[in-house]
Amino acid sequence: MSMMEWAKREVEIASKRERGDKPESEWDYGCACYDSALKAFESLCGDGHSGFSIGITKGILNRLIDGKPLTPIEDIEDVWNVCSRGENGGVVTYQCKRMSSLFKDVYPDGTVKYHDNDRYYCTKWDDPNLCWHNGFIGRIYNEMFPLTMPYMPSNKSDVIVCDELLTDRKNGDFDTLAVLSIQRSNGEKVEVNRYFKEGEKSFIEISPEEYEERKKMHEKRQEQEAKAQDEN
Repeated sequence: MSMMEWAKREVEIASKRERGDKPESEWDYGCACYDSALKAFESLCGDGHSGFSIGITKGILNRLIDGKPLTPIEDIEDVWNVCSRGENGGVVTYQCKRMSSLFKDVYPDGTVKYHDNDRYYCTKWDDPNLCWHNGFIGRIYNEMFPLTMPYMPSNKSDVIVCDELLTDRKNGDFDTLAVLSIQRSNGEKVEVNRYFKEGEKSFIEISPEEYEERKKMHEKRQEQEAKAQDEN
């Protein structure tokens, strides 16, 4: 059995399971994805790839699908579009044409900083499936690991492990923030252990001791809310 015959058989089995009891004439999203993957595989097989070269091609295709460049990005005029002309304190912001998640900020004093929104994401220490981006945490991350040119983004994002507390319900979703560690894409784990509370304009760094006190306030609030809910 050839690789193509094997692939067709696998897609047939998977599509049958995906479709279930629905009639063949009815369009199915999952089956359409299987068919699309089979077309791509057939194209690769038709090009005469070996197991080694098809792996290389797969890596290239994955980067294109993820919107990542195939060669390093350099800071030249042709790769940037202006997206903000100094409205933010005189900072001019540019977006990269080759990678939409990459930005360049040029400050009035000539300082240049880069940030890639896909270079990291945040997750909770007790719920790794919960992921988000946070501008404040992003600035801390970029200070620790400045992005420099030429830039070739990793296939994986760095993971910033955080915790969020809410000491008072009137403060919204959270009013206390912990940046615990960063799992780098290269496998390195960097301990951070920095703690912040909400201030009038932004978050203010606090000591580990104050963070622990606020954690107790958070837990007490949870207990009181749970008790009130039970009484109702």
